[in-house]
Amino acid sequence: MGDCKRPATLRGASTFSTTRPTGPKTDRSAGVGLLTAAALAGTLAAQEAAAQTATTTPGLTVEAPAEPRKRKPVAAKPTRARPLAAASRPARPAVAAPAQAAAGPGAAGAPGPQAGPSANPYADPAAPFKVDRSASSKLTEPLLNTPRTVTAIPKEVIEEKQATSFRELVRTTPGLTLGSGEGGNAFGDRVFIRGFDARNDIYVDGVRDPGVNIRENFATEQVEVLKGPASTVGGRGTSGGAVNVVTKKPSFVSFYEAGLTGGTDATKRMTFDVNHVVSPEFAVRANGMVQGAGVAGRNEVFDNRWGGAIAATWKPNERFQMTVDYFHVDLDQLPDWGVPFDARKRRPFTESGLNRNNYYGLPNRDFQKAKQDIATASMSYELTDWATLSNKFRYGFSVLDYVASAPGSVNTTNPDPARWTVNSGAKSRYQENEVIANQTELTTKFTTFGLLHTLVSGVEISRENVSRDSYLALSTESFGAGAIPGASLNLWDPGGGLIPFTGTFAKTGRPTEIGVDTRSAYLLDTVNWNDRFFLTGGVRVDDYGIKAASTAATGVRTTLERDDTMFNWNIGATYKPLPFAAVYAAYGTSSNPVGSELDGGGNDYGALTASNAALGPEKNRSYEVGTKWELFDRRLLVTAALFQNEKSRARETIGATVSPTGEYRVRGVEVGVGGNVTDRWSLFGGAVFMDSEVTKSAIAANRGLQLANIAHESFSLLSKYAITDKLSVGAQATYIGRILGGTFAANNNVLPGGWRLDLLAEYKFTDHVSARLNVLNVTDATIYDAFYRSNVPYVYLAPGRAAYFSLNFKY
Repeated sequence: MGDCKRPATLRGASTFSTTRPTGPKTDRSAGVGLLTAAALAGTLAAQEAAAQTATTTPGLTVEAPAEPRKRKPVAAKPTRARPLAAASRPARPAVAAPAQAAAGPGAAGAPGPQAGPSANPYADPAAPFKVDRSASSKLTEPLLNTPRTVTAIPKEVIEEKQATSFRELVRTTPGLTLGSGEGGNAFGDRVFIRGFDARNDIYVDGVRDPGVNIRENFATEQVEVLKGPASTVGGRGTSGGAVNVVTKKPSFVSFYEAGLTGGTDATKRMTFDVNHVVSPEFAVRANGMVQGAGVAGRNEVFDNRWGGAIAATWKPNERFQMTVDYFHVDLDQLPDWGVPFDARKRRPFTESGLNRNNYYGLPNRDFQKAKQDIATASMSYELTDWATLSNKFRYGFSVLDYVASAPGSVNTTNPDPARWTVNSGAKSRYQENEVIANQTELTTKFTTFGLLHTLVSGVEISRENVSRDSYLALSTESFGAGAIPGASLNLWDPGGGLIPFTGTFAKTGRPTEIGVDTRSAYLLDTVNWNDRFFLTGGVRVDDYGIKAASTAATGVRTTLERDDTMFNWNIGATYKPLPFAAVYAAYGTSSNPVGSELDGGGNDYGALTASNAALGPEKNRSYEVGTKWELFDRRLLVTAALFQNEKSRARETIGATVSPTGEYRVRGVEVGVGGNVTDRWSLFGGAVFMDSEVTKSAIAANRGLQLANIAHESFSLLSKYAITDKLSVGAQATYIGRILGGTFAANNNVLPGGWRLDLLAEYKFTDHVSARLNVLNVTDATIYDAFYRSNVPYVYLAPGRAAYFSLNFKY
């Protein structure tokens, strides 16, 4: 391996100021107004130009992609198995979305959801809540024919949920649980899939997006959650599954959209989505977002963001296509580590009457700033009618920078509960992540003995660099009352905002530096017999090398290295007794090498340490059987699955040593639904019920216990109904079961479960202007996201009740 070094790109060009942000009162209305005016001015100008040329170009006429590239509309489902000859010409790899040739945004008088020019190209045009295909080039068949559970959340559902962040989307997605982590991914998107940590198993357009990133949805087309080990698709990790965030790409139909949102939590948000066809061969799409917001049910906390994305597609002929895109997001927030935990009653203090709004940080000191930049260039070229070569190059850079306060144990020794105090301890991090990756794939289609093969072969090379530092002297800063290790706050009335901060911020200058080199090769084949029987299989080899270097305060430098070669495979079979119904069975494996959790700072967080550097990868395997049905004129996809995921060679911390002696399994049932019941009624959601058990452990007390930090039961259902052609109403009910605390096996700490109810209404004034009202957490229930693994954890809270009013413009 090469020397491990700090990522240098962009470091000099952009630095974070540690000047105190102005808090939730920050007013970005001027910026919102300017961006809104610019977007609407462009929209109106485009509309006027379109009107002036209406005599020569009735409606909107664009040179559509390739007559030879014709695709059957998604809604036009075959009523019987198609002959193999009809599929002799290979389709473009699934990663390239079909160009949209839809009519305008909602024909007048058409009830229910209608596909406009900005509609998700992977979804059913007649039922936008139903995703028909994955954007992944490795999943070559429609989801109906794919032998695994794939929860695909289209942008239409994301918008109806008012889920502006990935974290908010996870809150209402069954089978996913939010996690916490001190110092590690404390504020990034840590998520568990089917009981397994997946915080470094998140991908953007098929390329791993490692580290501590806080993701925004303004440029998201759909989010795909692949359930079960997915190493043949994504490489290392993916024990319980993987998440692929699919971003918006240009299409060859022009459209211009903008949205304004105001909320009772002081939210002011503006977005725009503009797609312009420059010529029949060239199209550009731009997305932008700016937000200033508070957080409902949390004093002091604010969440300010801005971001932009631009993508361009060039298609000079019918065989070649190139797309380049760039994404940037910038966040300025007050970090919130929640409320204290009652160690006596083994539950959060909010269950004993504590005001859920209480903030236990120090607003005059604490800050959190994050940013992310992603640049991608991809191309595809049809070598022949049966072979397509594609390549994708990615450069990504992200930063997470924070000083935060963690509410610790509560001092209850005073006989007067009104005088109980909680220590607010200082936590900090400055972390840079850099990733450089290249994927090259060859997709071929051929027939042997009457069987149609779709073969995807590829190689992937990536380099990931992480530099992780922290701030000095936070434990001895003066808060107006002398040097103390934290701030001692009153439990019931913390008043941290009254404590002045007179210190300065300085990093240690001794960052931990991590470098990961990965070289991979994979081969996946899907065999199709007469559209009735499908056999899928795949193999992947990953050559993984990690090097970590750290420097102690004494100046002593320690370097650790580990190299592993991991082989994983999967196989699945699907049988379709009817064109709209499928049953399947699948098996897959994956591996977790040491150090693969790049944000981790210790054994229990997945970091490479002296205690575990000699250990090989953890091994995972999954079994799944299920069925999928397209009902109601094939506009509603209903799925059901039984699954069992198993992990062996799990690393356990036993005193000062780490041993690969743990084994555990998670089994359960999952159901899902997405699409239209009628022209007017749309549904999206599902339910997951799991049972977990530690089946083997060197610690006898762990055997037979459940796993910590996951909700074993979860449910969510979004229902929307078009009362008239203009007025729609809807509701979403979400339930998350209780979560038990601990690191590996569950302890006696309990995070209560509960229900959340959301309401929505939408009114279309014209084909171009609409308004939507969302009320989230209508009952203002106290809902918990996650809590820390210690015996006396802090507890993350979900937002309280908030209402949002949005105006949307589409041309």
